[in-house]
Amino acid sequence: MEYYVLFYYVIDDYIARRTRYREEHLRLVQEANRRGDLLLAGALSDPVDRALLVFRVSDRSIVEDFARSDPYVINGLV
Repeated sequence: MEYYVLFYYVIDDYIARRTRYREEHLRLVQEANRRGDLLLAGALSDPVDRALLVFRVSDRSIVEDFARSDPYVINGLV
């Protein structure tokens, strides 16, 4: 198992625009956490311009698949 850190660099109006996609994003985060893939996740503050997700998985493609299916990524918030 390897550790991977996924950095999200968010758009300027991220806080205002994330509401629409937040429930689905959190569902993906919770599923990854329950599987044991995602160890830690959260937005960095002051300023809110990044988020950090820490994975422990057997293959990098699991992290890449997570990002590709995240509505924040799909909808251009990060």
